[in-house]
Amino acid sequence: MTDVAKALDHVDVIIVGGGPAGLNAALVLGRCRRNVLLFDEGKPRNAVSHALHGFLSRDGIDPSDLREIAIMQLAVYPSVQVDEDRVVDAIRTDHGFLVTTRTGRRVWGRKLLLAAGVVDDLPKQPGFSELYGIGLFHCPYCDGWEMRDRPLAAYGRGDNKGGGLALEMTLWSRDTVLCTDGPSELSDHYRRRLEINGVAIREEKIVRLEIHHSVPYNAEFDIVFETGARLRRAAIFFNTGRIQSTDLAARLGCDMYEPNGCKVDNDQQMTHVPGLYVAGDASRDVLQVIVAAAEGVEAAIGINNALLREDLL
Repeated sequence: MTDVAKALDHVDVIIVGGGPAGLNAALVLGRCRRNVLLFDEGKPRNAVSHALHGFLSRDGIDPSDLREIAIMQLAVYPSVQVDEDRVVDAIRTDHGFLVTTRTGRRVWGRKLLLAAGVVDDLPKQPGFSELYGIGLFHCPYCDGWEMRDRPLAAYGRGDNKGGGLALEMTLWSRDTVLCTDGPSELSDHYRRRLEINGVAIREEKIVRLEIHHSVPYNAEFDIVFETGARLRRAAIFFNTGRIQSTDLAARLGCDMYEPNGCKVDNDQQMTHVPGLYVAGDASRDVLQVIVAAAEGVEAAIGINNALLREDLL
């Protein structure tokens, strides 16, 4: 161990992010008797959500309740610590990683797992942020069932982010309108597909959302355009992209899927940077709580196996 590492708190594994991926990784590593320090500032992507879905045995649970249960279960394992602080810097050393937090704490770890997730890029017009998690959603697999057979809007441009999302939404409602907030950037092929499947296209610029009711899963609002008639909807599902909630992976030299996340070995969540792992929403496109939790397990097993290889003759 280097002199720098000797002078600092040091652990086997540092985890950045206390969402499903980070928490599940900490659980598995705790059961492996690894010394783990998990940093989480308590700002999850699903903070505005009123329920999470698609997680067997936990379908419909409040995300904050799930986190509370997880923290309580981690308390059983004495080698796992949780610090409500934000990691603001990380550098790779000869034998691990040195991280620094907002409060000035410095910790050295043999392995580093980034599980801090992503932040959605919300439309900036008035009304969108107010409806986020109430009538504005990014994932139809998470919230489509609750909005089934209601008048819906898909928000996005291009064949995949706009047309593809709108076509997907017809599974939950045949009354779906694609709003592109400007030129649609759709191919002729996708325009024909949308027309055949009864999806209207509104390319006018959106001025605001005028909210009439803002009850979760029972909202009602008008989409107000610069020109043309208003459009009354119960929900908007949007696809405008996302960014990572921290740039630590980029600063450590991780290959990036710009701007969404990092390239990883999907079997172990390991990046090409030795000792650096990424799990959760910042590693792939299936952004589900249950998938993130599973990636946390994969990362934990990969990390533990790497430590075993280093420690055992």
